[in-house]
Order: sequence, then C-alpha cells, then structure tokens
Amino acid sequence: MMLFSSNEPEPGCKEFMFDSQGTVQRVFVLVALCCIPIMLLGKPLYLLSASKPEHSNGSVNQSIEMQEQTDISEAGQTQPTPAKPAPHSHEDEPFSEIMIHQAIHTIEYVLSTISHTASYLRLWALSLAHAELSEVLWDMVLAFGLRDPTYVGGIKLYVAFCFWALFTLAILVMMEGLSAFLHTLRLHWVEFMSKFFSGLGYIFQPFCFKTILENNDEE
Repeated sequence: MMLFSSNEPEPGCKEFMFDSQGTVQRVFVLVALCCIPIMLLGKPLYLLSASKPEHSNGSVNQSIEMQEQTDISEAGQTQPTPAKPAPHSHEDEPFSEIMIHQAIHTIEYVLSTISHTASYLRLWALSLAHAELSEVLWDMVLAFGLRDPTYVGGIKLYVAFCFWALFTLAILVMMEGLSAFLHTLRLHWVEFMSKFFSGLGYIFQPFCFKTILENNDEE
C-alpha cells in the first residue's frame, strides 16, 4: 500500500478484496501525507492568528487602564498602581520556538507512526510461519500415512495422525497461539496505546462529554 506496488495474482484469484481497492489505498496514503503539513503548521498559524487580536486588544486595554488610573491619581492625589503582568501562557512564546516545538512533535509522530505500522507486519510474519509449519506437518507427518493404499497404510495413518495431532496442538495451537497473543498484546500496549496515552503521571480519565461540559462550566 505504501509502495504503490502490485503483484500478478495466481490464476483464479484476485489481487484485491474488492473493486477500486487500489484507488482507495492511494487516496488514504495521499490523505496521510497531506496531514503532515497540517500537523506542522496548523497549531503555530492558529496561535499566531489568535495572538494578534489579543495583543492589540491588550495594548488598548492597558492604555485605557493606565489613563483611568492616572485620572484617578490626579483627582485623589494618589500614586498610580501598575497593572499586574498576565500569567505566562503558551501563546506568549515566540513564534520561532512554537515552530521548533511543533516540528519536533511532528517528526516524532510521523516516525512513530511509520515504525508502529511496520511493527504490525509481525502479525503477517506469524501468519506466514504458521502456514509453513502447517505445510511441513502435512507433508512430512500426515501425508506419510496417506501414501500407502494398503491395510498397512491404515495403521501408518493411525500412527501418523497421533503424531500430527500432537504436534498440531503443541506447536500450532499452543506455541503459535501464545506467540500471536503476546505479539498482539505488545502491539496494543506499545503501538496503539501510545496514540492516546502519554504516561505523564496524570490519573487516567475516560472520555466523557459530561466531564468536559462540567469543566467548561467551571472555567
């Protein structure tokens, strides 16, 4: 999908699962590529556009407040009290620092997405190993009793089936099943969970519209 490659299918088989699958895959890849400049420039440009009106309004409001305090001090013979500085926020950072931070986050996210997507290929490798082991057990064990059409072949098939069933349960079901389960658990814990969980020491809170609305009302 990422390489835009295609393979010649075997006779009687189709290359794709449904019609226009190649077009859908290309569209998804192009959409993913278009998301990179959005992640890189979206937040800095938004903060830049949002900070301009605030700075202009802030300077106007500050000048009005200073003028009012000066008028009050002249009338009451008191010293003007300077305005308290606003608390430091993310919007107060220079635009260059915001771009650097966003570039670091974008590069980290893109690289992690590529590596995590490649990590899911381990399931494909496990399926190939499972298919090869099944073929080996069939050709070298069970087929041994199927080649002899005589009555002795029935005895061979009985013995071969015992070994085939034993190896199938021990290797294909238990060992391969446990390996696939552990790999899937690791993929879910490391690759998938890292898209939503950062592990910064905060207590986990499940997504809830009620909690979001209550926090907005308190703010």
